Amino acid sequence: MKKYILAIDQGTSSTKTILFDELGQAAAKGSVDLKTDYFDNGFVEQNPEDIYQNVLDSVTECLKDFTKKGLAISDIVSCGISNQRETFILWDKDGKALAPAVVWACKRSISICTDLIEKGQNDLIKQKTGLLLDPYFSGTKLLWLLENDSELKEKVVKGEVYFGTVDCWLLYKLTNGTQFKTDYTNASRTLLFNIHTLQWDNEILENWGLSNLNLPQPCPSSHDFGMVNFGQILNHETPFSIPITSLIGDSHAATFGEGCFEKGTAKVTLGTGSSIMMNIGDKAVLSNSGMLTTICWSTENRVDYALEGAIVSCGSTIEWLKNELQLFSSPAETEAMAKAIPDNAGVYLIPAFSGLTLANEPKSIY
Repeated sequence: MKKYILAIDQGTSSTKTILFDELGQAAAKGSVDLKTDYFDNGFVEQNPEDIYQNVLDSVTECLKDFTKKGLAISDIVSCGISNQRETFILWDKDGKALAPAVVWACKRSISICTDLIEKGQNDLIKQKTGLLLDPYFSGTKLLWLLENDSELKEKVVKGEVYFGTVDCWLLYKLTNGTQFKTDYTNASRTLLFNIHTLQWDNEILENWGLSNLNLPQPCPSSHDFGMVNFGQILNHETPFSIPITSLIGDSHAATFGEGCFEKGTAKVTLGTGSSIMMNIGDKAVLSNSGMLTTICWSTENRVDYALEGAIVSCGSTIEWLKNELQLFSSPAETEAMAKAIPDNAGVYLIPAFSGLTLANEPKSIY
């Protein structure tokens, strides 16, 4: 009898769920769109409960497809979750969100980044986290929330606030608060995680007044993250409890999925944004050219690092052209449109939704 793995990909614009058999063949699929709020001031937010429900809806759709084909839910043996990375959520011990989910594309912390850079913290952050002080990452947007919400800041000081990226939020909700964990790849995108020690960095936390913030246990991407009773959560007629055996950021999952197991192998993925990531082996080499150093992927016995460059607006640009300018009714039409324009026509599409910077500035990769 075949066994199956439930793979959940919680992305910025949708959650896609696939059940794979032992040979890696897709046996069933489900996909449900997720609403994102884009504001004129550059803020980008999602509703944390909507993210959770979006996952449940996607899993439900996939299971319906699975059972319609005569396959047995009892043959599903494990679950893995990949997720939009830098998006973060704050919640209390009961799993109640305390603020909107602040999405990775949000630019609210530009002034905070500028201030920290002027205070000379960029080198410290780069050495410890492999990242740059940029609004792309979670930490400075967390500082913005605390600067602008005195009640929330007081809760952090009292140790009442739980912080996590989307993987951690989903795990906490799915396990009814019994599991408060994340993986190294997601932790490495927060500006709070030391990629050399593989622990939250106490010096950064103290400098930023976050010492009492509840942070998840960082673990390898392949790890025992606890059991989930999907049968109970989804009110399914069949008892359905399985272990979650993997959490990983979506770009890192793609790097692993594309077979980037050796130093020098790389991948390019296009979604809401775009990521170019290259495996650099078991040493965290820092870039002098504006690239990021990050955790590539990890198991219990191995941690690989990577260099990455990212583009914020990719698929989101196509969505904007479709929904706001109504240039086409389906993204599939853009190929013919592009091919219809002569090379020397002087027509350019510049997806500068996050602004433009000089090519030699580190933040130009965003």
